[in-house]
Parts: sequence; structure tokens; C-alpha cells
Amino acid sequence: MKVAIDQPFKLIYSLFEHEYLGYLFESFVVQVDHKNQLTLSYQNISSQNAPEFAKGLDRRDYELIDIIDSMQQDAIMRRYSKKHTSLSDFFVKQYKEDKGGIKEQIDLYLEKQRALLLSKLVGKPIYEMGKDGYPADGELHWAPEKATLRFHFYQNFGHIRYFPIVYCEGDQVQFKQNNSFLLCDDPAWLVANKTVYHFKLPVDGRKLKPFLNKHYIKIDDAIKGNYFRKFVKPMVATFNVKSDVFQVFTEEKSPKPLLRYHEIVPESTESKAEAMISLKLDFAYGDYIFDGGEFHPFGVEMQEAQGQFTFFRIKRNLAQENNFKKQLRELSGEEHTEWVAPLAEGMAWLNNNHSYLEDKQFVFLQEAQENGRSFFVGESKFELEINENIDWFDINANIYFGKYKISIKELRHAMRKDGMINLPNGELALVPTEWYTKYADLVGFLEEHPDDQEGFILKKHHLTLVEALEEEHSAKVAMDEKLQRLKDFDKIENYSLPEGFKGELRPYQHAGYNWMRFLAQYNFGGCLADDMGLGKTVQTLALLQANKEGASQGTSLLAMPTSLIYNWEIEAKKFTPDLKVFIYTGTNRDKDVAKFSQYDLILTSYGIVRLDIDLLSKFYFNYVILDESQAIKNPGSNITQAVQQLNSKHRLILTGTPLENSTMDLWSQMSFVNPGLLGGQTFFKNEYLNPIEKKKDEAKTLKLNSLIKPFILRRHKSQVAKELPEKIVNVKFSTMSPEQKKCYDQVKSYYRDLIMGQIEMEGIKKSHFTLLQGLSKLRQIANHPALVEPNFSGESGKMNDMMTTLENGISEGHKILIFSQYVKHLSLVKNQLEAKNIDYAYLDGTTKDRQKAVDHFQQNEEIQVFLISLKAGGVGLNLTKADYVFILDPWWNPAIEQQAVDRAHRIGQKNKVFTYKFIGKGTVEEKILALQQNKKQLADALITTEEHFVKELTPHDIESLLS
Repeated sequence: MKVAIDQPFKLIYSLFEHEYLGYLFESFVVQVDHKNQLTLSYQNISSQNAPEFAKGLDRRDYELIDIIDSMQQDAIMRRYSKKHTSLSDFFVKQYKEDKGGIKEQIDLYLEKQRALLLSKLVGKPIYEMGKDGYPADGELHWAPEKATLRFHFYQNFGHIRYFPIVYCEGDQVQFKQNNSFLLCDDPAWLVANKTVYHFKLPVDGRKLKPFLNKHYIKIDDAIKGNYFRKFVKPMVATFNVKSDVFQVFTEEKSPKPLLRYHEIVPESTESKAEAMISLKLDFAYGDYIFDGGEFHPFGVEMQEAQGQFTFFRIKRNLAQENNFKKQLRELSGEEHTEWVAPLAEGMAWLNNNHSYLEDKQFVFLQEAQENGRSFFVGESKFELEINENIDWFDINANIYFGKYKISIKELRHAMRKDGMINLPNGELALVPTEWYTKYADLVGFLEEHPDDQEGFILKKHHLTLVEALEEEHSAKVAMDEKLQRLKDFDKIENYSLPEGFKGELRPYQHAGYNWMRFLAQYNFGGCLADDMGLGKTVQTLALLQANKEGASQGTSLLAMPTSLIYNWEIEAKKFTPDLKVFIYTGTNRDKDVAKFSQYDLILTSYGIVRLDIDLLSKFYFNYVILDESQAIKNPGSNITQAVQQLNSKHRLILTGTPLENSTMDLWSQMSFVNPGLLGGQTFFKNEYLNPIEKKKDEAKTLKLNSLIKPFILRRHKSQVAKELPEKIVNVKFSTMSPEQKKCYDQVKSYYRDLIMGQIEMEGIKKSHFTLLQGLSKLRQIANHPALVEPNFSGESGKMNDMMTTLENGISEGHKILIFSQYVKHLSLVKNQLEAKNIDYAYLDGTTKDRQKAVDHFQQNEEIQVFLISLKAGGVGLNLTKADYVFILDPWWNPAIEQQAVDRAHRIGQKNKVFTYKFIGKGTVEEKILALQQNKKQLADALITTEEHFVKELTPHDIESLLS
């Protein structure tokens, strides 16, 4: 019958005995009458419906109901049955027959749950269930206090009798042969005379169970010695004992905590399991040692003399023991008195806490090992002094393990191997874990003294490491204040620009020039990693001009992708006309490198460096500079290995993307400019690459940043926006590929002969159409020959340069507009983007939903590229998310180009806009630029059509365009 929730009810716990599972409880709500007496209306409750009766439950009731649910027969079957079956089949065929040890598992589980349940049940109303299932057939009571237990032994004829007596509130509890029973064995919970008892000290119920149905147990005199050792001795250690058979002497002593430890070696040397260490706390009472994990109030030793038995019982001071345990627990974090840890971790803990524990009277005992290894436990010290020398830092270290001093060479060997050092006394000292954090980089970067002296040095480019050690109070440091300025960029002195430099540097560019000059003073290499378009070229040229005019003269080598050589040549002529520049390229190049000394700057390509490294490595350069240095990001590549062989006083790299794919990109480039800065490749991989990339170790990331920070100067466009003009235009000259040039020369030759002949025969006015046709075809070939020859399968120099610049911009997080007059040209770009899995937006004259394309680019951060035809995108677009504009085919009318640029340079644009105009070197595009410069009036005029432009050309202009 269901219980009415709106009427008074009572929650009770009902005890019953299951056929297989032993004693269990169920929870019930029972309706009560007006006298608060239980009625016959009751209802079983579980976790499912308990909330319905919330007004009659407290938090402990919910916990009890959950435990009770977990012990019911259906819950047990679900937990332990691997197949669907009925309850009867499960208990008869699986539990009863103990298939696979299932009975033992279930019994252990239930015993654990009973102990937990009973500990929380104390004080709650409990009843015995009637045979008819009524849950409140007879009420059980809780004993008013915890019981105690005493065992009695007395001699009888030919045997000894013993029995227990249970006391509660000073009275004996009658529990023998009166239907008493044990609810739980471990620890014992006894039900006697309708009362539930539990004990002050944990009692093993199996010691009481035999006496439920008998008054005593007999021990034959013939076996009493063995029986005393095996059974009686533990009783004497745990319980009060009264006997006329043997004597018990009790002593009281103070405990001394004993910390035992020993190595646990993997079963075989081939095992990948690491060595472990076992640590265990025991307590010594004089000559007696007791297990710290046992809770017996006494420790017992037994002696036998002439048939007489004596037990010496040491009363343990559990309060003192618990205090020692608490001290150990606070240090170890372990709740147990015995635990296992990895060898290095465990020994580090012992060493770190050795002094403290010794002060607290702990005694350390290392147990003998089969492998004979014993480990040093005690204080270790690392005293470090670092002094600046002319070209390096001198390292002086005093390293101690206890009284033994070791060399830094021994320490380095240990840290690179297994972290163990052999001490003179035969013990093994483990390198403290914190030394790896503090000194791993120092030890990893040390180099042998260059003057064949003993000891080690540290190169000056590791000054941030030295400063970190000083700040952490891990080293005494003596260092020039001027050198320390490198960590604080703003404090670097200001250097005046060289007289031969023709131009101006913006403030941030002058700061970059200062930084490179400062690095040169200390022979440090550097990486100028400014954003694309911020003027790495002009800063570098200012540096080279200053070298020419200063004391640090000599020939410098600048290596780069082939496509950039012409741009460098043009910029050098513009900003540093006094520099003698030599272009070292081409199949017919003069390989007499001795002639380099006649020049200030040698421009060459990475490919030539790789081919001619045997020759180039024989020349000592002032500077070796690598532009687009991501070309050497792979340490194993031929070009990386080649440039490492170049000899120079200074090294510098230029890149907008110092890190593209992996942290190893940094190692390769920084190892070029400052060899040894990041250690060897294996060291770097273990210490930085793996922790950063695989474990996302922020501490290692910060440490790596601090090492490289003084030698990488990176300014983002947003950081220097105030110093930039409203619009920045860069002209990128692209060298045609060989197959492209061949195609171009053929078409140019054809039209030159045709047009010049037509002019001679019919006059210039009648040649305008043919001239426009020829110039248009040459323009397309300058972009990509496939625009006029569909079967062309070669490469385009401009396309390759544009993709390189584009990928750099994408890697720096920029959004880029790409304009072309030719839709077919945009299609070729689309193919390139798709081949490299670069997402893009697209718009030309056939696009129906222009706003959708714009929104796709403006609102999606993943879309960084927008391809737009010049005609379709010249007006009506607002593309303020873009900060770079590429003009693929500049031509007649600058106003048309400006309209395209203005798509990004609109109201709402928060970034400075950079424009890149890609010009084919040696093509009509370059020659039109020259014409515009020579005829400024023509260039400044409002030119509205190509025809207008052509009509203004003279025969001499036309011959120049087609030459």
C-alpha cells in the first residue's frame, strides 16, 4: 500500500537476510498514525523516488539510500554478470558455483559496502523485517557507546580454554548461544539482545564468530606453543588479555620514526619500465620495530622457557605515531605509510626533505639491494659564479653532494645520460630535479675553454640565460652594464645614419638600424623579422652603408631567392648608390671569388650558394645576410648545410615568418646567426621542441622566448602604424622563368618587326591598333604565358613571386586583395590556391551576388584572400578587413589601380594599407614605368584609355618598349 506524501510518515531502515548475499538493509517510508505509531502502510524507496519524500529525509539519508541500492541483488547482478540472465540463474549458476571467482569478488564488495553503510547508519531507526515482508517487525537499538573486548585464558586438565567477553558501559554483553549474529566481519558489528554493537578498536569478526554458538575454545597442551605464536600473539597485541597460563609484561617507550627505502628494479634489463623506489614508515621502540601501517595498540614479542610462555608487550604511543605520520603526510602528500614512486622523483623527495625530517627525529634506513646499488641521501649544493670575459663568460662552479665535490663536467655527463653520478664512497647521487629546471640550459650550452684551459665558457649571446640565473639568485654574475642594454631595446644607443645613405628612415626603422649596429659591436648575429612591407631591405642597406663608411669594412654577401635579386639591386642603387654591388648569378658567372674584395656587396641566390659553396666558403665576408631566411628552416636541407659553411665576421637574417611550421624552424635559423645559441639539434628537440609542441609546456615556451628575444627584432604593422604614411606602395620586380622568357622574346620579336615596318611604311597613326594588340599580348605573357598559349606547361616568374609573397602575408595573419585585369589570370591564381589548400573569396563580372562574396571575405577570419577582377572590383566595394593589396598587372592608367586600392582604403579601415605592384623585369611593364618617370607630365595626366596612352608615344618610345 502506497504512503500518502501529504500525511505523516517515517523513514526506517529494515534488516533482512538474503539467501545468498547475507545481511542487507532496505529503506522504507511507513505511514504513522495520530499517535506517531507505525501503521501497516509502507513503501520501499530508492534513489529514484526518494525526492518525492524529501521533507522526511536529510542528506545522510540520501547517502544511505544510494549505498543500499548498490547492494541489492539486481544491482549486484548488473555489476558482475557479463551476459543477460535471470536473477535465479545468476545466483544459482554463477554466484553459488563461484564461476571465475565471482562469489569472492561479490563478498568482498558487499563487506566493504556493509562497513561503509553501518558507519553512516548509526543513530537512524532500524528494524528487522518480518517473514511476511513487513519492514518494521521488531525494532533494533544502537548501543549507547562503543564496546570493548577482552580475552580470557585459563588452564584446565590437559588443555587450555579461552573465550572473549564483550563489555559495554562496564557491563558484560551476553552474545553466546542466544541467536546473536554479526552484521559485518571487517570490522565487526555485533547484534545481541536486539542491540547493535561496534568496538572502540577495530575487531576482526572472525575472532568472535566461533563463540556465537559455543562458550569457549580448547587448546591442547601439545600444540599450545604453535597456537600461541600464530593466534594468541596477535590477540595480545590488539586486545586486553587475562590469563593464568602465561604472563604479559607491558612496557611504555617513546617511538622513533624509521623511514626505510629501497630501489625496485625492473624485472629485466630489456623492460621499458622505469626503476621505482619503495618508501615505508615503521616505528622503533627500543629494539622492537613495528609496522607503521598497523593500528594495534601494542607490539608483542613472545618468549618460551621450560614450557612457560611470556609475552612482552610494548605499549605503542599512537598519539606520537600519528603526529609523525601527519608530518610525513604533509610532506609526501601520501595518506599511507608505505608508497612507491619513480626513482628520480622519490630520491628527490628524500633529498629535499632530508634535513627537515632529521630535525624531526626521523631515521633513514636504506635496505640492501641485490644489484648492489645504494643512493646518496643528503644535502646537495650548486654554487655558480659567472664572469664576463672579452669574448665569452667564464663559468666557475662548486658542486657538492654532502662532503663530496664533483666537476661540472661530471654533472653535464650525468644530465645528458641517466642523471646519476658516482661518488667516491660508492653511492650514486641523483641530479636534483630542480637542477634540470635551473641549470639544464647552462649545462647544455657550455663549451670547452678555447684556450686549452680547464673549465668551461658560455658564449655571450647567452646573456639572457646569465641574467635569468642572476635574477633567480642561482648565480653570482659580473657583467658590463652596456651589454645588459640588449635585453631592454629602448636603451640601445642611437647611431647616426651614414652620409652615403640617400633617404630617410622612419623612427621604427632607425631603431632597427640601431639594433643591428649594437649587435655588430658584440659580434652577435640577429634576425630582423618585421612584418612584410615594413622596410627590412632599407634598414639593412643603411647598415651596410655604415659598414662601408666605418671601421668594419669588407665585402658582404647577401643570399636570397632568385626573384629578389633585381629588387635588391634597384633598392641599393636608390638608397646606397655608393655601394659597389656585384651580381653573382647566371650560368656564365665568373667564379673567381677573389674578385669579391673589389666590391662592397655581393648579391646571389640560394641556388648559387648551394652549387658554389666550396668556392664561397674560402672567402671571409664581413656580413653574410640571408633574405627570406625561412629557406633554411629545414636543418637537413642542402641549402641550410651550405650556408652554415660560409665564413664571415657577422651574420644576419631577414624574414617576415621566422616560424612557419615547427619550432625547429627557429633552431635552424638562429643556429645560423648565433651558432650554439639553442644548443645542438638533439638537445633542442628534447629540451624545447617536444615539450612545447607535444606537451604545450608554457614554461619552456617562455624560456625559449627569453633566449632568442635579444636576437630577433619583430615589429608588426599594428605596432608602428602611427609612423607609416596613409598608403605604402611597393614595387616587386619578377624575373621571368626561362621558358617564359623564350615565349616573350619570340612574340616581342614578331611584333617589333611588324610594327616598326608598319610605321615606316604607313606612319605611326596607322600602327596604333597593331601596337595595342602586340603590347596586350606581351603584357599577358609577362603575367603568365598560359594566358595566350593554353598548352603552355612551364612556370611564371611573377606567379611564383606573387605566391611566395602571398604565403608570407597569410602566415603573418594578413588579409589580402588580389586584383588582375584578366579573369583568366585570376583562374590561374585560383588553381595555385586550391593546390595549396588556401581558402579564398572570388569576384568578377559574372558574379551575381557581389555582397555575398564581400561578406564572405569581411566576416570570415579563415578567408584571408580575395581574388577580384580589376573591372568588376574597381567601384562599389567596401573591403576594410584587407590590409594588403596585390596588383598583378599594373598598366596604363594609375587611376584605375588607385580605385582598386581604395577598396581597402575606405572609411572604417583601421590598418595601414600596403600595395604591392608586381612588375615583370625586362618586360613592357618595366619599360612603361620608366616612360612614366621620364615623361612625368604624361604619367600625371588624366589618362582614361589605353588608346590615349598609345597616341602619346613617339616612334622612339615604341622602339624602346619593344627593344
